[in-house]
Amino acid sequence: MFRIYTTTRTPRPAFWFILFLFCLSLETAAKPLRVVEGSNSIETYARGLLTLALSKLPEKFEIEQTIASNSEERMVSMVMDNQLDVVWYATTNDLEERLQPIRICIYRGLLGYRVLMIKKGTQHKFDAIQTVEDLKRVSLGQGRFWADTNVLTANNLNVVKVLKYEGLFYMLDGDRFDAFPRGAHEPWSEMQRYPKLALDVEQHLLISYTNPFYFFVNKSNTKLAADIERGLRIAIEDGSFNEYFLNDPTVKDVMAKANLKNRTLIKLDNPGLPKKTPVDDASLWFDPYSFTE
Repeated sequence: MFRIYTTTRTPRPAFWFILFLFCLSLETAAKPLRVVEGSNSIETYARGLLTLALSKLPEKFEIEQTIASNSEERMVSMVMDNQLDVVWYATTNDLEERLQPIRICIYRGLLGYRVLMIKKGTQHKFDAIQTVEDLKRVSLGQGRFWADTNVLTANNLNVVKVLKYEGLFYMLDGDRFDAFPRGAHEPWSEMQRYPKLALDVEQHLLISYTNPFYFFVNKSNTKLAADIERGLRIAIEDGSFNEYFLNDPTVKDVMAKANLKNRTLIKLDNPGLPKKTPVDDASLWFDPYSFTE
């Protein structure tokens, strides 16, 4: 007679310990997030803020600069094709249809404030301007296909449309229009690039319209969108978002040079603003008139 014996061996403790470490490593491994390369002020700021927001979460993330910066259309297509995880742009209805926005403006609305670059010696043209109606008395130079141009024309302002960005500085110097609206952070560095032109910054007007600048992810990546929003809201609540914003070199330069809080504010309507923009949440927006050093 043959007897068949079967045995069930209990794994040794070392096996369970190794399995535990393996599972733990899967849970704690940093999740890679692919973003664009680049070192201009907006790219540096956006990556830093994204890092700050994600640092507030128990999950670990690793931001990888894997893709060279390209046109907005190319970058948006790469997010849609899951070749890129996060991008950052001024929002539009079209962009919000194609990608998932995280509706917390990363610059807190600062990029929606405009000061005027003018020709030296022409400040008197602007001294009496107080309202949108007054602003219609002067001509404004803009790029033909810029989103800003659509806002200005929608408010029935006198806009001179130009194809080439560089040409706007020479046309302003040549009296082809009266002023060139610039982001509050832009005119001083631009004037340094054209030292031979008679350019200046207008002294008392501040033009504004709501112009959110968001992080965007793939429409299907709802988990990542929720994570980024959660991290940003934690940073807003604990004050680290505002601290990061105010200590950014570009923002500090605006505060030092633009004298925003002492300017006359002229608000414009932005008819292309997406309807879901959280315009009533004051915690998300910078107010230059309440800013203190």
